[in-house]
Formats: sequence, C-alpha cells, structure tokens
Amino acid sequence: MLITNLLPLLARYSLGFDLVAGADDVVTLTVIPRKTEGAKQALEPGEARPISITGTAAEIDEQLALGAEGALGQIFIARRELADQLAEQRKVAEEAKAAAASKAKPAAKAAPAPTPAKAAPAPTPAPAAPAADEPLSLY
Repeated sequence: MLITNLLPLLARYSLGFDLVAGADDVVTLTVIPRKTEGAKQALEPGEARPISITGTAAEIDEQLALGAEGALGQIFIARRELADQLAEQRKVAEEAKAAAASKAKPAAKAAPAPTPAKAAPAPTPAPAAPAADEPLSLY
C-alpha cells in the first residue's frame, strides 16, 4: 500500500526513506526527494529538502493512504508550486536584465567621459573615553 500511494510522487521524484522508532510507538518517517533518473531539470533546493513526519504507525499510514490529499502529498504539491513560482520569477528577472542590457548599449556609446574620483573623507576621530563615574556606552 505504501508504494501504491507514493506512485504519483515517484513520477517526479526518486524518494529515499529513513524510519526511526521512538518511545510510545511513535515513528518518524523522513522522506528524501531526489532528482529522477533521466530528468532534464534539477530539483530546486526547497524541493530537495527532506521531509519528516512523526506520529504513530497508524497515523502515518493514514496520511500516506490519502495520497496527494495527505500531509506528505500536500507538502510536495506546495513545494512544486513554490519551485514553479521561483522559476517564473527567474525567467522574468532574466528577461528584464536582458532588456536593460540592450537599452544600455546605445546609451553607453553616447555617454560622456567619466569624472575623476573624489577624495575619500577624513576618518572620524575615536570617541573620548568616559569619565570614571560614567557608564560605558555603545554609541
């Protein structure tokens, strides 16, 4: 049943698992998403972070049985949506950068000669030491 419920996730990710038994029949299941074999695009760092679920074996089985509607499925869906948003933002930023670079090229040819650099300002003197009866100050 575990593998059947994870099949939708296996379409996008290769999954590693770590199971740790705790006190009072509590189990921690850690799922480690990895890039699938033959995938063209690497996973976003947020997608590849391990996911840990802690509960009784019955609670974890119940969540896994829900598939995409369960806790694990919802986490993967949210991460995929965030990764898609990041990819879209990167694309828009690259397009804006390319547009700015193409506008700057003609302007650079007509730009006047650079002005000489200004001298650096004189360093400020160190603050005076406080009087013996005065508390130290950070300012």
